[in-house]
Amino acid sequence: MDNLKNLKVLIAMNEDDTSKDNLLNLIVANTEASLKVKLHKKATEKVPDELNYILLEVAVRRFNRLKNEGMANYSQEGETITFNSNDFDDFKDDINKYLIDNKVQSRGVARFI
Repeated sequence: MDNLKNLKVLIAMNEDDTSKDNLLNLIVANTEASLKVKLHKKATEKVPDELNYILLEVAVRRFNRLKNEGMANYSQEGETITFNSNDFDDFKDDINKYLIDNKVQSRGVARFI
């Protein structure tokens, strides 16, 4: 199953409904690009299969946050929702474990004084 189909399942959207495909594909593409940066992957490289769940989980979060972008909290009629400042925060340990297990070198940081 491809990421678009999996995302539709996770957000309880009918697979045959194509009305939001452009939006969902953009969310998947942006989430994939962000994850690749965190994994020190080139744009042409694939997200490792064992971490694809992170891509989908973060894509769901981004979809659910539409129209509330940039907010830390959202309240309506007694319901309050708090958003993480970074969608990948819950997956830091998994990403770090992947980097360590696969001996991925950090690109380092240049500091100018």
